[in-house]
Amino acid sequence: MQRFPRVDLVGVGLNATDTLIPLPSFPVAGSKVEYSTARVLPGGQVATTVVACQRWGLTTRYVGKLGDDDAAKLHRREFDRAGVEAQLVTVLGCASPQSLIIVDAAGERTVLCRRDERLVLQPAEVDREWIVSARALHVDGHDTAAAIQAAQWAREAGVLVVADLDEAYPGVEELLENVDYLIVSRNFPPQITGEPHLEDALRQMRSRYGSVLTAVTLGQDGVLAWDGSDFFYAAAYRVSVADTTGAGDIFHAGFIYGLLQGWTLQRQLDFACAAAALNCTAVGARGCIAPLSAIEELMTTGGRYAEWQPHHEREQGVTPL
Repeated sequence: MQRFPRVDLVGVGLNATDTLIPLPSFPVAGSKVEYSTARVLPGGQVATTVVACQRWGLTTRYVGKLGDDDAAKLHRREFDRAGVEAQLVTVLGCASPQSLIIVDAAGERTVLCRRDERLVLQPAEVDREWIVSARALHVDGHDTAAAIQAAQWAREAGVLVVADLDEAYPGVEELLENVDYLIVSRNFPPQITGEPHLEDALRQMRSRYGSVLTAVTLGQDGVLAWDGSDFFYAAAYRVSVADTTGAGDIFHAGFIYGLLQGWTLQRQLDFACAAAALNCTAVGARGCIAPLSAIEELMTTGGRYAEWQPHHEREQGVTPL
């Protein structure tokens, strides 16, 4: 008998409590800077992605680890409020993950992180049924061993695996071998392949790890994806930026939402870019998880930044993707 309800998405990975401090500019070394406000808000890569998908109507489950402090209480309240089924391991006498985030006048954020090693999720703390009773699994790779175990279970059960990676953690290559949709930050492809040109690095990653799709998010330059036959590109949308915290997390949520709707890849990328852009119009990782209608409106009427040109096209002077 199934012990857990079937959900659309299960996420295994980071949560954090973000203390956001807005400043006119990033502090100069050795300076003394006054700040006027500081806001404590829930965040974390996978936790934020899961909450966004839940708000858009998907059923979700989050698997992670917390301390026994006020930050843990905040996370539990937010998961309950959003309707996310939270499977949380509690570490007694331990502070939950925390981030200090400096946001400059242009909305660009700089993150300082703190996480107790006791909060690393272990494979033995993950129930197989949490994973195989979902349509898709989302991981960030930080708790690498637990992410590998979850991805292997997902693959065996035919559950789609999506990854959000910004760093080549020790052992991450074994995780990559079990990921279907590998969507990473700009610095990751050269780091993992040694190839400085993103187009070639994406090709190598897909060939090496057997992914269905490899893609790289480029911030204001949009997103570039390779499906084994063609490159797909989506330019970023122009909005009034208050804070870029959580933009990548919401991008992944938008991609997963479109994936589970059966949309074309181009529509998935456009939707994800629009969702990420709107989240940047307010403060916090979950500052503006916009309604579906608002995302669709931005896709229809919103302006975009100039298209980014891949390396070989910059060299040859041809039209961008």
